[in-house]
Amino acid sequence: MQEYDGLDNFRIMTALKIDLHSHTHYSDRQLSPEELVMRAHNMQVDALAITDHDTTAAIEQANAFQAQQTRQMQIIAGVELSTAWHGFDIHVIGLNVDIHNTQFKQRLDEQSQSRERRALSIGEKLTKCGLAGVYEKAKTRAGKGQITRAHFASAMVDMSYVDSFDSAFKKYLGKGKRAHVKPQWITIEQAVKWIRDAGGKAVLAHPGHYQLTAKWLRRLLVQFKEAGGIGIEVRHPRISPQVRQQLAIYAAEYGFEASVGSDFHYPNKWTELGRNLSIPDELTPVWHDWHLDVVEIEK
Repeated sequence: MQEYDGLDNFRIMTALKIDLHSHTHYSDRQLSPEELVMRAHNMQVDALAITDHDTTAAIEQANAFQAQQTRQMQIIAGVELSTAWHGFDIHVIGLNVDIHNTQFKQRLDEQSQSRERRALSIGEKLTKCGLAGVYEKAKTRAGKGQITRAHFASAMVDMSYVDSFDSAFKKYLGKGKRAHVKPQWITIEQAVKWIRDAGGKAVLAHPGHYQLTAKWLRRLLVQFKEAGGIGIEVRHPRISPQVRQQLAIYAAEYGFEASVGSDFHYPNKWTELGRNLSIPDELTPVWHDWHLDVVEIEK
């Protein structure tokens, strides 16, 4: 059974379920913070990072709800930032960030405003294409969450402007299409700085999902490391055993701490909180120097 020194009142053991990538309705129109926390309890998760896109609005609600529960579970304050890198949208997760840091809140607000400006531009382009009212419908679908192209696509299907979600991207929303608007995301360096300035650890999200060649993925890892990134997700959904093995090799080769996350947004057959998120013994977990208020009882 694996233990790590230097933690107050806590021993990291392989039996603990730790999930460091999840979302509430502040990212989409799905689970509330309370519903996410309850589902995590149902799945026997011991430590859960809530990492909504460009906002930490769910954290205080989740903590307040957790305080009413009898079962222990640690809520980790997190966020997921979108960055631009050589034409790719690369996501960087901040873990254990200070949600009350004034500068951090201002920076997240700027990122959210950038998302909203892009959404308005997409709506205007769709209207010029004869697809009126899509922005308003997409905004309603987003609810409290950040409006994304996925909300536009779903709205277009609902309004019978397109036959399917995929066709919305192929005809209008994809790169080079009539209603595409290039996002004005921050750089990887900026994202890491924002996270570090807020006292958090910067982790590269789902590196197996960017469809990069080995050469380009290595370039990304080098730049992320040079920017001050601490870890990479070595376990995340819908990747092959070969990719999982390769990510572990990269983590060891570049000296990254290992993170794990389901990237859970809503109940579906592909992802579940805490499922299949073990870390190879030879890697250092990103939480190795945290104080977590959960204790695993030896049987």
